[in-house]
Amino acid sequence: GVVAVPDKRLDKLAEMYEPEKFTPATIEFVDIAGLVKGASKGEGLGNKFLSNIREVDAVVHVVRCFENDDIIHVEGSIDPARDIETIDLELILSDIEVLDRRIDKTKKMIKADKKYQSELEFFERVHEALDAGKPARSVACDEEEAELLASVNLLTNKPIIFAANMSESDFANGIENNPGYLAVKKIADEQHAAVLPICAEIEAEISGMDPEEKELFLADMGLTESGLDRLINACYSLLGLISYLTAGKPEVRAWTIKKGTKAPQAAGKIHSDFERGFIRAEVIAFDDLMACGTMAAAKEKGLVRSEGKEYVMQDGDIVLFRFNV
Repeated sequence: GVVAVPDKRLDKLAEMYEPEKFTPATIEFVDIAGLVKGASKGEGLGNKFLSNIREVDAVVHVVRCFENDDIIHVEGSIDPARDIETIDLELILSDIEVLDRRIDKTKKMIKADKKYQSELEFFERVHEALDAGKPARSVACDEEEAELLASVNLLTNKPIIFAANMSESDFANGIENNPGYLAVKKIADEQHAAVLPICAEIEAEISGMDPEEKELFLADMGLTESGLDRLINACYSLLGLISYLTAGKPEVRAWTIKKGTKAPQAAGKIHSDFERGFIRAEVIAFDDLMACGTMAAAKEKGLVRSEGKEYVMQDGDIVLFRFNV
């Protein structure tokens, strides 16, 4: 499913401009069927699951952290650490096969050129981690090694969020009192992964509510936004993504770019001509525009900046690109 990235800034701009069109940033979530022991050897959906997961940019691993006798667990008991280990092991076994092929290739290249020796040593270090049951993302890398690792497309090198699925009473009693959540958090810390407490039970309840009712319900639970919204935002940030905004009567829109993107490349997201003929970007920070109330007032105060080709875009920049083709 393709979901809109919740962005209160965009909502405020829509109030200000009353645009004909409203276009938020989006993320595509792919629901991949659960994995069973032996998948790397073809058990269950096996290789189909592994090829599906190879296509994604990041992984959300939903881990059960609640007790409920009415909902049967495939292993017959609730143990989040074991469940994570089951999935990790299958991904690691698949990665070992992929890495073995890359190591063989590198060894052949060394015969012709010794410069590949350091590459081989690095891959062998990653292999040792996988052999020890650790994911590739847990291996400490410098920038060059990180690029090298990315070139192999290992499943356990993908950024991951563990979504710890808890019961409604866990949320009411405080998530820190749930031993399953604490076990997931410990694993996430070791793996350089993110962890997000969610409650599918609450999400199911609020899915049919109107916005006001939903807000009241969440407030009673001590929450400011739904688990789904928190998950979408967490994924956006996990992928190193930010939004810049364009605003006017025809359309208010969020554009997705990677952190660190410069103005011309950001302009290219709108149209390749914008990047090719880039002259400058007229930029104002969202908070500055809100404080002034209108773009005209912001210009009077000198808060609309003119930025050139080297400007690194910031999250929430409101931009008008000037170009000439």
